[in-house]
Amino acid sequence: MIELNQAQEIVLQTINPLPPKSIPLAECDGLLTSCAIHAAEEIPPFDNTAVDGFALSSSAIESGIKEFEILGTIAAGDTGDIPVSGSATVRIMTGAPMPPGSDCVLMVEDSVVTERNGRTYLSFDKKPSRFDNVRDAGSDISKGQLLFPSNTQLFAGHLGVLASLGIYEVSVFPRARVGILSTGSELTIDPGPLKPGQIRDSNRPTLSSLVREMGAIPIDLGIIPDNPESLRQGFSEAASSCDVVLSSGGVSVGDFDYTKEILDELSNGTMSWMQIAIRPAKPFAFGHIGTTPMFGLPGNPVSSAVSFELLARPAIRKMMGHQQLFRNTVSAVARTNLHRRPDGKIHFMRVSAQLELDGMVYIQPQSGQSSHLLYSMANSNALAVVPNGIGCKAGDHVDTLILREL
Repeated sequence: MIELNQAQEIVLQTINPLPPKSIPLAECDGLLTSCAIHAAEEIPPFDNTAVDGFALSSSAIESGIKEFEILGTIAAGDTGDIPVSGSATVRIMTGAPMPPGSDCVLMVEDSVVTERNGRTYLSFDKKPSRFDNVRDAGSDISKGQLLFPSNTQLFAGHLGVLASLGIYEVSVFPRARVGILSTGSELTIDPGPLKPGQIRDSNRPTLSSLVREMGAIPIDLGIIPDNPESLRQGFSEAASSCDVVLSSGGVSVGDFDYTKEILDELSNGTMSWMQIAIRPAKPFAFGHIGTTPMFGLPGNPVSSAVSFELLARPAIRKMMGHQQLFRNTVSAVARTNLHRRPDGKIHFMRVSAQLELDGMVYIQPQSGQSSHLLYSMANSNALAVVPNGIGCKAGDHVDTLILREL
């Protein structure tokens, strides 16, 4: 057996980021920039008002003028070309450009408006000062400013900034297209009664969800029966159409020999058949068909999911430009004893983790930790990392991989 970190190193040292692509902004959510992005213009692009009110000259106010004639209205989107000087003012709406001669805005709630002889006048008790309620051009973003360095993951705020600058295509590391297939003549997706010896394939739906959750694109490639011709064709087509391939089944000692034989053939002998000192997910295979990474995951449902989390997911993240490859690990408090037996392996126990008011994360193990018990995975949101030995006692701190938001 080899240690988990050795297996991870074998995988990651051969993985490179996908070539960057220029992608429409609307499709960039969650992706990482492949190069630094600088602002080609400033935001706001002009001085504008932060409130509804009246644009005024502070020097005119300081000169002692008590009443100003309202010459018109400037709304957002107007050019703002009504000059303000002396005892003149204009009504102005939030976001509208400041008119020539003005340098402050009186809030509408502080205003007194009167009409005389067909003209409208403004007066006030609370005098605005210079620059009150004015948003200067470039006060948010200046021209030439570094917005986002390379390898920045783009979310809603980033996309809003880019849209405000007229950037509608971004060079990013694209979403990996992840081919997912299962091997085994015993597998079926038939919703009807099972025939003798059949089992329904749960690995592809599970892996597809995990791939989609991490922001990659799952490609369901179906089930391949245990015969050389089907395996050769299925693996070859998967490698030619996807960025990475996940196959479950056929990697354990004693599994049907055709899978190993065909993968060794197609990878030109580069497949590594590993026994990793972990439980579940001890058997694992990795290599390349051409330039496409090929992951051979165990057939047991929980082993397949855990193997994906520990080995395939970090590699796919690296392909998509991420530098933080692994799940967050927290020190959690065991609510009850975590029982295990010494076997030379690290156990990844399915647990329910909860963040309490004291700021600590507490974990409760699920009943049934065998690798075929998928139901316990459905009720878990974390994996407790229990080192070789007899386990942990209630109250002990345990390193725990968080799989879903607490």
